[in-house]
Amino acid sequence: MAKLSKKQKMLAEKFDSEKLYGFDEALAALKEVASKKFDETVEVALNLGVDPRHADQMVRGMVSLPAGTGKEMRVAVFAKGDKADEALKAGADKVGAEDLMEDMQAGNLNYDRVIATPDMMGVVGRLGKVLGPKGLMPNPKLGTVTPNVAQAVKDAKGGQVEFRVEKQGIIHSGIGKISFTDDQLKQNFSAFVDAIVKARPSGAKGKYVRKVSLTSTMGPGLKIDTAEVEGA
Repeated sequence: MAKLSKKQKMLAEKFDSEKLYGFDEALAALKEVASKKFDETVEVALNLGVDPRHADQMVRGMVSLPAGTGKEMRVAVFAKGDKADEALKAGADKVGAEDLMEDMQAGNLNYDRVIATPDMMGVVGRLGKVLGPKGLMPNPKLGTVTPNVAQAVKDAKGGQVEFRVEKQGIIHSGIGKISFTDDQLKQNFSAFVDAIVKARPSGAKGKYVRKVSLTSTMGPGLKIDTAEVEGA
């Protein structure tokens, strides 16, 4: 059995892994033990009563976090002509067409979001095996295939995050940095959880939000009372 570090022992003794915390209490605990060396990311995870192997139980979408993510998003856009100019003016990190496709095929995939105009999907489609496994394939349902590339870039840069349930029925995301104010993190938490609740699929039966936990990069995972989650 691996030996626990001093910090891991301290956290194990300090926090009850079975206790249900209120959001405010959990956040205060995470801030208390946060690293002084770097700005940790605060993350929320939800265990949902769904089986994503069934199409009518898939949970996926986008949500804009009111206080942003605290992370600099790198955005690539497939567009030509005026649309390419619009994307650049909106702050896209890379804009192109066939040249961008070849660059990605060569392994240059350091992006957090890939957006495309509808007319570019013939080019983007050739990158299915490259972008698909990384969750970067543009999708009209998520607003990443759109003629309004400028707005899509602004949304991505401004705190919009994508969520998608994993095989085990878990969905998680960073909701900001530990340096954010309590109010900013609470706003982001509420926005994220509300989006998940509203995205409840038709095939979900029984209790939908079964567990909620809050953690930080180096902190413990603390269980949040699901009574705080509207519609749980």
